[in-house]
Amino acid sequence: MTYRPAGGADPGDVAAVLALVDGAENRPGSRTVIAIDGPSGSGKTSLAAAVARRLRAPIVHMDDLFPGWDGLAVAVDLVTTQVLEPLARGEQAAYRRWDWHHGRWAETVPVPDAPRLVLEGCGSSVRPAGDYTSVRVWVEAPASVRWERGIARDGVAYAPHWERWMAQERALFAADRTRERADLVIDTAPTAAN
Repeated sequence: MTYRPAGGADPGDVAAVLALVDGAENRPGSRTVIAIDGPSGSGKTSLAAAVARRLRAPIVHMDDLFPGWDGLAVAVDLVTTQVLEPLARGEQAAYRRWDWHHGRWAETVPVPDAPRLVLEGCGSSVRPAGDYTSVRVWVEAPASVRWERGIARDGVAYAPHWERWMAQERALFAADRTRERADLVIDTAPTAAN
């Protein structure tokens, strides 16, 4: 495990992820799956977008698989059975997208066929999903920073949801030891230089 202090989608962070991808062995199946995991508000989406752009790879966002604010653990099983297991068997993968506005499942989204896939979001490298990933990246920031980012993005009305969600994250990540199993740890906390 390597520790790199950083700031969001810093080019150095992107380069560090790409170096791991270049040296990665594929897990079951013929695709290289790069999981960008960590708690909400840490900067995963920005990093995943930059990595996917450089790799010309599709992204699957865990946010599309969470069945509501209490669905973190369920989504790990969903991404495993709907996306990662079919890909490992060489089959077409697709997942049901959660409609956050209506609180129900929406359309089925096919996963593009590509040699590499970026899987972004909370729980993306938690087992059993993590067993299908070639590169596991953990993105973190202090809880207070993540809280500020989340409330700035979602609005203060979502504060109770964020509290519930953060409790789920702590429990899931501690039980799985997700951070300890990461190939790369990136800290996006602001520094005096940021």
